Amino acid sequence: VQLQASGGGLVQAGGSLRLSCTASGLTFSYYAMGWFRQAPGKEREFVAGISRGGGRSSYADSVTGRFFISRDNAKNTVDLQMGSLKPEDTAVYSCASRRTILSAPIGRNENEYGYWGQGTQVTVSS
Repeated sequence: VQLQASGGGLVQAGGSLRLSCTASGLTFSYYAMGWFRQAPGKEREFVAGISRGGGRSSYADSVTGRFFISRDNAKNTVDLQMGSLKPEDTAVYSCASRRTILSAPIGRNENEYGYWGQGTQVTVSS
């Protein structure tokens, strides 16, 4: 199983970035997906998650209204559209997959996720 994240970079505060994660080696539609981030010196934290079919999503309070998660099961991708970026959004962003049943609630704990991508750096300058 491989999860390949891309799209990170340097952006000014108030700007936007779109992260993408491409999965291979698994039946993508069997997995809920999540984005997490880890800033220097801090614990990894949940950012957003999406259900297997894409009909349900969940966000951390800190990004609600600014970030949007989506998925394309035909392309095995999950995206994170980030807007109104703030310096405190600076972190390494990683995608992760969680094998689950269709009706399962969206996991917000990293221990619920089994496969992880390598992460992509997002830096927001003030």
